[in-house]
Amino acid sequence: MRRGDWSAYAVRDSSCAALSTQVRPGELVVPGVPTAKSDRVGGWLFDQPYLLLSLTSLFWAGNTVLGRFVVGHVPPMTLAFVRWGGAFLILLPFAAGHLVRDWPVIRKNVGMLALLAVFGFSAYNTMAYYGLQYTTAINGLLLQSIGPLFVALWTFVLFGDRLTLRQAGGICVSLTGVVVIICHGSIAVLLSIAFNRGDIMFVIALIFYGFYTAMLRKRPPIHPLSFLLVGMAGGALFLIPAVIVEVASGRTMIFDAESLLSFAFICIFPSLLGYLFLNRGIELIGANRAAPFIHLVPVFGSVLAIVLLGERFELYHAVGYGLVFTGITVATRQ
Repeated sequence: MRRGDWSAYAVRDSSCAALSTQVRPGELVVPGVPTAKSDRVGGWLFDQPYLLLSLTSLFWAGNTVLGRFVVGHVPPMTLAFVRWGGAFLILLPFAAGHLVRDWPVIRKNVGMLALLAVFGFSAYNTMAYYGLQYTTAINGLLLQSIGPLFVALWTFVLFGDRLTLRQAGGICVSLTGVVVIICHGSIAVLLSIAFNRGDIMFVIALIFYGFYTAMLRKRPPIHPLSFLLVGMAGGALFLIPAVIVEVASGRTMIFDAESLLSFAFICIFPSLLGYLFLNRGIELIGANRAAPFIHLVPVFGSVLAIVLLGERFELYHAVGYGLVFTGITVATRQ
């Protein structure tokens, strides 16, 4: 990761609008907080919100399928704990310097950081993994597509933000594309989908995800690597009691090649890179405009199945992809 100035490190909240014209590249401006230099992360890539959010969806598509695949090998609480604990250890050498510089701000905002860690890291992912113990990957992908609705609900409840007509229309169009892909273009398949307690857990997970996404605008003015490292540490620590209870109940993980390879993928891609890209994408374009990108998760999931599993490309794929991309384009335009 290169070091230098990060010109977009200012918190993009309406309360900062009056100060935005005075922000110099590399400065962080928050009312009541002195300006501070920051380090650049990711270079050109971190100024491309649509690409960042698309990559997040790609990583999360793999995470949903893999989370279902390891059922029977790794219990859900243990999987979530290893996910955040492993990602924390990977990120620590890169973020340690930023963490030291940001420590005074972190201590002052420990309550908000703990809240974001609980809902965005511990609760959301644990409930999703737990739900995948009882439901199918298809149901998980289908339910994940309603995530933008919870984001819109939370931003309205917490901050009074309303979806524009364009955003609402784009979300509906892309959601239709998701349904077409998952149901293979058949209403009969849609009507035959059965829901169970795992699906309820997945919906609860999405409620947590919506809250985390909406509350990101309240994140303290610290470097993104510091923020991510603290979130991962909190996500792992808050799961320790649940892991102890899980192990005590006799649910232990199986150490084999499948488990270890799954851990490596989950720690690096959907966890470390996925959340880093998600946080930056939302910072650049806002929660409501970023939310429809979650509809790319089933799109990428089907593409992975075609490429890796040899499944056939059908007409419904093309129709679904077109609807999803059209909806996202409509929803994200100013």
